Amino acid sequence: MHQFLLNHFALSVRDVDKSFDFYQKVFQFKEIENTASNSRTRWLSIGEGRQLHLIPRPDAAIRTNKAVHFAFSTANLETVIEHLRELSIPYSDWLGTPEKDYVRDDGIKQIYFQDPDSYWIEINNDIP
Repeated sequence: MHQFLLNHFALSVRDVDKSFDFYQKVFQFKEIENTASNSRTRWLSIGEGRQLHLIPRPDAAIRTNKAVHFAFSTANLETVIEHLRELSIPYSDWLGTPEKDYVRDDGIKQIYFQDPDSYWIEINNDIP
């Protein structure tokens, strides 16, 4: 059987600089060189060799729903929540209750919020 590792995920965004600023402010991701092309696509390192690619598509019809999301884990979810509050970024639980976290049946606590293009992001405390 082949072994697979996550390399990157890519998002179509209307305003690449606005999205780039959002991900830098919220996550402090560092910009890395776009080695694939000389396009306006901007790359960010999300750690451990993984990347986020922001692909400019100013006229794209971006459709989202909460079930289609990506998740990051952190050891200190409360610090992340405070950071989101400082940035005036609204968050909710899975059901959409504002400023509330959700504890799954397995004990993992999570919150959800959206980026400038309405992509859903989950932050949870699923750290081994």
